[in-house]
Formats: sequence, C-alpha cells, structure tokens
Amino acid sequence: MGASERLRFRVEGGGEVSAILMRPAKARWLLTLAHGAGAGMTHPFLENLAEELAEAGVATLRYQFPYMEERRRVPDSPAVATATVTSAVRAGAKAAPDLGLLAGGKSFGGRMSSQAASQGLLEGVRGLVFFGFPLHPPNKPGTKRAEHLAKVPMPMLFLQGTRDTLAELKLLRPICAELGPRATLRIIESADHSFHVLKSSGLSDAGVLREMAQTTASWADNLK
Repeated sequence: MGASERLRFRVEGGGEVSAILMRPAKARWLLTLAHGAGAGMTHPFLENLAEELAEAGVATLRYQFPYMEERRRVPDSPAVATATVTSAVRAGAKAAPDLGLLAGGKSFGGRMSSQAASQGLLEGVRGLVFFGFPLHPPNKPGTKRAEHLAKVPMPMLFLQGTRDTLAELKLLRPICAELGPRATLRIIESADHSFHVLKSSGLSDAGVLREMAQTTASWADNLK
C-alpha cells in the first residue's frame, strides 16, 4: 500500500475541499474517487476500497463534496457537484501527471462523475468506474437517472450487486446493452448497495472489495 497525502483544492462556487491521495509504488492508474451521498471520503468502505485498489496498482484521490466538507446533510446541487468532480480530476492530473486517469465513485459520487463527463468536463479521463450506480431511489424502479449516460464519451465500468435496491438489474442490463462497447457490467452476487454480502453466499465483504479493485485494474489496463 502506498503512503497517503492530504491535499486541498478549490471548487468553483464551492470553496475549498479536502482530499486524500494514496499512491502505491507501482501505480499505473489514478482514480479520482468520490463518496456517496451519506458518508464522506473517510468512510471505512472508501478507505478499504482505496487500500485494495492500491494493492492492484491503482492510486486514488478521495475527496469531499462541499456539503460534506461543511458538515451539511443535504447534498450539493448538480452544478456544484459536477464542478467538484471536475476540480478533483484536475487536482489528480496535477498530482500524478504520469498516471492514466480514471474518475468515478460510490453511488452519488459515481453518478455526479458521469454527469460531469456527459457535459464534456472531464478532460484527460480515460474511463469511469461506478461502485453501485444509483439508477433509481430505493425500491422505486426507473431509468431517468441514466438518460445522460448516452452522452458520456468514454468507457464505463458498472460494479453492481444483485441485492442493490437502487439499481434493479432488469433495468440496468438493457441500459448497458444500449451503451454498447462503452459499458462493462460486472455483477457482484449477493451484494447490496453497500456491497455487503450474505453469509450464505460463501463470500465476504473484504473479498468483494478485493474483487472489485482487481476488476477495476484489469478493466483499466485493457482500455484503448
């Protein structure tokens, strides 16, 4: 695992936010990793995921959205959130200019990354990684949140659990099919939206994190 470095960067319309750069010695990629709506960049899920990604050769730049930095409960507007993603990508490119650049995140963070990408804001990003794309509110199936994905120009990796109540697979699968070769869907058996798995599955939460990190690294290594 690489050493961690605390950083700060400015967001247009959102002040300054904190970030954590973790770069392993043999990194090939840098992933700007955004948090979900309810927990910040130091949540154990993201910390453990960053460690597994480092083991797989992927550096990470975890960062806060302004509302989380200011300890507010309500997430930022889409405009501020996409501006934050854009600023994080620029900060990541500056911090590790020699690494291939990826963007994405957990749930809300991943969706805001794709929103920014669909607006042409993520210069230099080779691919997007979604750790649980929030296709719809819990148990309220719909596809409106995916409409912008058609405008995303780069490859996308969807890591989705079979028990995710925010993304029914019967809705997500055809969306990925319509996106064609730009979309790769990796199903995590028994995982919910937080990537917790049932004991009866024979899997473990730690094993799932490791699998997702290794999948991310191998997918990125095959990007053209």
